Amino acid sequence: MKSRILEILRPRLGNLNQYAPRPLSKINRPPVKPINQPLRISLVTPSYEQGQFIEQTILSVLEQKYPNLEYFIQDGGSKDETLSILKRYDAKLSAWVSKPDKGQTQAINLGFASTDGDIMAYLNSDDLLLPGTLAYVNHYFQTHPEIDVVYGNRLLIDERGLEIGRWILPGHNERVLSWADFVPQETLFWRREVWEKAGGQLDESFRFAMDWDLLIRFKKAGARFAHLPFFMGAFRVHEQQKTSSLINETGFKEMNRIRCRLLGYTPTQRQIRRAISAFILQHIAVDMMYRIKSRSSVFIKKWM
Repeated sequence: MKSRILEILRPRLGNLNQYAPRPLSKINRPPVKPINQPLRISLVTPSYEQGQFIEQTILSVLEQKYPNLEYFIQDGGSKDETLSILKRYDAKLSAWVSKPDKGQTQAINLGFASTDGDIMAYLNSDDLLLPGTLAYVNHYFQTHPEIDVVYGNRLLIDERGLEIGRWILPGHNERVLSWADFVPQETLFWRREVWEKAGGQLDESFRFAMDWDLLIRFKKAGARFAHLPFFMGAFRVHEQQKTSSLINETGFKEMNRIRCRLLGYTPTQRQIRRAISAFILQHIAVDMMYRIKSRSSVFIKKWM
């Protein structure tokens, strides 16, 4: 019993492999919204040697059926099946390019340089958009003109597309953003105006933490953030994944570089844990409420 309680109270946020792979169960997806006078959404997928997954990524975008989408794929000169897949979807993509680049960050910058949408986002070539995301993002930005940046909850999947975890976040916390980045990148969307105010490009000196650096620059540019309490994207965990391979080699160094720039010193792990402790407790609370609600719904349906 004690171990079960400890398991329930253990934070899932930051954990990329929470349980054994299982078929996707019911999730709280964005509600269906009508698409009236849709904003132009520019979405870039940086790609390199992800032929195993990129078709699923492309389909997760195209099957949104969003009527004012600008979808650009910037490939770094892949030698696997990526090019044959891109050619297969050529007529449905706004554009794609395959040529050598200096890595993911530059690829994203190159892709965005060819776009002009009102709303911007990038989706890595092994991740997925969940159904209804683009329509809901459009609706939210149109009905909340004061908000510049939005993001949602994260579904974790393995190489077969099976569910291995979930990140359910509390409301946005400006202070925590200076200590840690819990924003699920595949769910992140922003207005072009704040992108231009923040410099109009990702910092190519970062290989891992470029999205956190961008969020900090958004904040300095006066952006207003909102967390949307829905599952908007799926983050794929697999052996060749950049996040898994780079976090020890490069990731911690880049994250501490950002913390040092913001705080004036490099904090210890204990100091970081203390600074984000209230946020983590909020996460545990909303995660527990979500699980209780989900199980109650299943129980009620079972006995109806």
